[in-house]
Amino acid sequence: MSPPQSIQPLLASRSAAHRATRGRLVGLCLALGCLLVLVLSISGGEYSITPSKVVHILFGGGEGLEKTIVWQWRMPRAAAALIFGAGLAVSGAVFQSLTRNPLGSPDIIGFSTGAYTGALLVLTFAGGSFLLTSFGALLGGLLTALAVYLLAWRNGTAGFRLILVGIGVSAALASFNHYLVLRAELDVAMAAAVWGAGSLNGVTWAGVIPVSLVVVFALLGVLLCSKSMQMLQMGDDLASALGMRVERAKLVLVVLAVLLIAAVTALAGPIAFVALVSPQLAKRLVGSGSLNLIPTALTGAFLLAFSDLLAQRLFAPIQLPVGVVTVCLGGVYLVYLLNRGTQKIRS
Repeated sequence: MSPPQSIQPLLASRSAAHRATRGRLVGLCLALGCLLVLVLSISGGEYSITPSKVVHILFGGGEGLEKTIVWQWRMPRAAAALIFGAGLAVSGAVFQSLTRNPLGSPDIIGFSTGAYTGALLVLTFAGGSFLLTSFGALLGGLLTALAVYLLAWRNGTAGFRLILVGIGVSAALASFNHYLVLRAELDVAMAAAVWGAGSLNGVTWAGVIPVSLVVVFALLGVLLCSKSMQMLQMGDDLASALGMRVERAKLVLVVLAVLLIAAVTALAGPIAFVALVSPQLAKRLVGSGSLNLIPTALTGAFLLAFSDLLAQRLFAPIQLPVGVVTVCLGGVYLVYLLNRGTQKIRS
């Protein structure tokens, strides 16, 4: 039996307030989790530092070798994991919003692969300086996005068609990437193979700072476009009826999302599944089917930072590429997602 119409607005208001409160609590817990992982990541290593001493150094204390270890050697990697994780998660949220499909993430529809192709071409033929590699990754991601967008265009870009075209383009680019690695010089091929697994090993402030600035700029751009994303989730026809220029809004969001994925790929390589998992996990944590960019960003930051912590500690002193860990975790999630979809179809 449904409640009387007179109290339905009150119930809706209470439900919205409850979701907002739950969203703030989830965001606070995720932020605290990110800080905890940050401290644990910095404290471990060949030269162990207690978490309490790490906190003391982060607040301006400490001196000598330990301060150098924290700020110059370990903080770049820990900060990169948080910032890059947020960027990947928001990029995934944009594409899942545009396609209205949980599989619509940049690593599924080929944009990560395209960014890797661009960077790999620079590494193979131009020597691979950081600036050139970054430019190659950005150009590769944008050109791949343009190719997928044009191939999927049929009086508009339907989400399911975009995903199918993206999967095909991703497969073709992955084959081309393998060909490039096989034809490259041995030292270039080894560097490309390690980098292609997605790794934060050995990152420094010189690389983290410029890439982080690009990621933060793109994140702010997506936040400013959040209302457009909410309208696009209701469908192209309804958004157009409300006065939105749908294709222009999609193009702006695609450029910002590709900028996020390409910037991260330029420094860390293609890190899989963070963009796929984070938006859906954030929705489940918040308990809302709508878009939640802040919890999504915090979820991505926590997932990548936690994965990098596992990559450092599981087989210490050997450090795994973080992409190996995210693939393992993301593979489990993908199996769950497909199984859940199959159960819904059967029911």
